[in-house]
Amino acid sequence: MVTPAQASALPGWLARLYPFSPASFRTPGGARMSYLDEGPRGDEAVLMLHGNPTWSFYYRDLVRALSPGVRCIAPDHVGMGLSEKPAGYDYSLASRIADIEALVEGLGLRRIHLVVHDWGGPVGFGVAARNPGRVGRIVIQNTAAFPSARIPARIALCRAPVIGEFIVRGLNGFAEPATWMAMAGRRLAWDERRGYLHPYDSWSNRIGVHRFIRDIPLEPDHPSRATLEAVARALPSLSGSAKMILWGGRDFCFDATFLSRWLEIYPDAQVERLERAGHYVLEDAGADARGRIADFLRKG
Repeated sequence: MVTPAQASALPGWLARLYPFSPASFRTPGGARMSYLDEGPRGDEAVLMLHGNPTWSFYYRDLVRALSPGVRCIAPDHVGMGLSEKPAGYDYSLASRIADIEALVEGLGLRRIHLVVHDWGGPVGFGVAARNPGRVGRIVIQNTAAFPSARIPARIALCRAPVIGEFIVRGLNGFAEPATWMAMAGRRLAWDERRGYLHPYDSWSNRIGVHRFIRDIPLEPDHPSRATLEAVARALPSLSGSAKMILWGGRDFCFDATFLSRWLEIYPDAQVERLERAGHYVLEDAGADARGRIADFLRKG
């Protein structure tokens, strides 16, 4: 169920960077999801899906750039951003796909263009594979939607039992380091850094960050492994959608190995490799990255 926009009490410094009034959606599991809905109303929209530990703040400037001409939907996954962070939610890939699919249905969207990053990749492609006839153009930023055994040691440590939860939820040892580790071409300004960390200010508010890490399906018997494998098997069904791969060349996590795999799956994709950009491609490459996305989406 979609509910009216929240006139939320964001601090002034954050409202200046994120000048939106998010709406709310009740997910199939009963959690409140916050999302941006900007631009002209209609049944066609650009759906922007973030990863971990970001939130729709990552897309703030892209929304402002595109929304004068096209409807832009940018949700915060449950447990992330301004969405509810319930202890009892099923923080699994399958649930996240179901949440976004329900949001698309609830908004009555007939056609969606995808922009995905990090965890937004498997979630977005999971939704798209179930609804290939609705999918237009797809922008792929540093992400994967297929199983991989590659994981940086620093992320593996955050995934470890007991100590991982203490690092991520007790010390904020994932979201905070990401504000500099995910950047390569520049440093985030102080308020930009605060914007990324704003939703994750306590043990309870970092549950989604931790559960996203725990949900990385490295092991064959991981609860989300079958879901990810199903998403990967369905990727060829989206071959008819035009794709642009916008890739940060200095990503410490999603390196050139992942880019090569994408090109095996979608050899006709338009590749825009931003050599100086890190994992947070839109932050590092700024107006250049936004311009390339806008030009690609305008083609149809």
